Amino acid sequence: MSSYFTDLAQQYIDGEWRPGTGSWDIIDFNPYDDEKLASITIATVDEVDEAYRAAARAQKEWAATNPYARRGVFEKALSLIEEREQEISEMIVAELGGTRLKAAFELHLAKEFLRESIHLALRPEGRILPSPVDGKENRLYRLPVGVVGVISPFNFPFLLSIKSVAPALALGNGVVLKPHQNTPIVGGSLVAKIFEDAGLPGGLLNVVITDIAEIGDAFIEHPVPKVISFTGSDTVGRHVATVCAANFKRSILELGGNSALVVLDDADVDYAVDAAVFSRFVHQGQVCMAANRVLVDRSIADEFTEKFVAKVRTLKSGDPRDPETVIGPLINSSQADAVSGVVEQAVAEGATALVHGTKTNNLVEPSVITDVPAGSALLQQEVFGPVVFLIPFDGADEAVRLVNDTPYGLSGAVHTGDIERGVAFAQQIDTGMFHVNDGTVHDEPVVPFGGEKHSGIGRLNGDTTADAFTTVKWISVQHGRSGFPF
Repeated sequence: MSSYFTDLAQQYIDGEWRPGTGSWDIIDFNPYDDEKLASITIATVDEVDEAYRAAARAQKEWAATNPYARRGVFEKALSLIEEREQEISEMIVAELGGTRLKAAFELHLAKEFLRESIHLALRPEGRILPSPVDGKENRLYRLPVGVVGVISPFNFPFLLSIKSVAPALALGNGVVLKPHQNTPIVGGSLVAKIFEDAGLPGGLLNVVITDIAEIGDAFIEHPVPKVISFTGSDTVGRHVATVCAANFKRSILELGGNSALVVLDDADVDYAVDAAVFSRFVHQGQVCMAANRVLVDRSIADEFTEKFVAKVRTLKSGDPRDPETVIGPLINSSQADAVSGVVEQAVAEGATALVHGTKTNNLVEPSVITDVPAGSALLQQEVFGPVVFLIPFDGADEAVRLVNDTPYGLSGAVHTGDIERGVAFAQQIDTGMFHVNDGTVHDEPVVPFGGEKHSGIGRLNGDTTADAFTTVKWISVQHGRSGFPF
């Protein structure tokens, strides 16, 4: 296993694998057992510059390449992922602490998004619009932006790198990818290796493994990229957006969430329990769409709570390599400490821990918390781990108020026996996405994905991805002669 990581523990710049020239190394650890997977000398500001310059040079010819020819690279990349699926799965388990189930889920979605990129290469279409001027033809050309900078997170690094990298390339752009420091291989080098082996021309995709302590804002301030696609926390996202705006760049921000799963009084309780447990505890709760809060109508709260707690107690925590494990480790010790701190703070504020999970190194067992004081700051924030707040409510109107009482607006779900009642409820929620009689965690290649409020700016997937990574140019043609006033 370690050879998978050491072979890819380099920067990938201008079609070459090479070490960084920084003065220190990023150490890549397995979050479950602290095994050292790789040591990577970080990239400097100069190497970020080289990566962007390489992408800009290579992009011109790539954009002029027939899109049918470009499409072949993504078809080959898809086949390579299918061939190497077992190997990639093992890497996800080792570097992220992802369970077998999570690795399969991430790989499935990554392949789906690559399939969409195959089609996306052919999607940009021009238009001819009428003019009030006689003899004038208005042509609108859909063009690549040039170079896109991608910053991917640690929770679904393979998927979320591919989700921006593949469509940006398919649409004729060059890309520089900066993966999260905790997932430099799965979120960075592995993606580059797949595209290199798929025949992508050198220089088009570059991967810089580095840290803001070394490069500051150089990655987002650099003059070459016209779009920065960032997935991560709203705190960092606010900074990315500010720097991008100051440098006249477009930012696509997929940020955090504080999603709620709502169980109305006419819901199928057993089904709602299954949906809620998955929505909160998939990948240890390290999912932006996870249901931090589960709101239940008071008339069925006792029944729901009893069944919910019973199911949570069955979730096996431990070694993610074990196929029976549902709850693996959190990504690092600071995350584990923060999540444990949330439970302790809730109890200190007077809440009740119906399930109080223990922490062993980075492994944090599930906790189910109820009776959280209504004004607690805990109900406002994103908790990136296996902790859930159960909140009773009286009637749908109160549920709407509670769900919206957060600075976030990413996802959510409602369970009800009346689908149209569910849709009417969903329409009152300030989120980018909401699901009726399902979980809160969904991502599909052709459906716009993104949030409102502090959960982000812009959308990805399908046509919205084409909008994100292309620009529109107006070229008019005067077939006759214009008249001028002087």
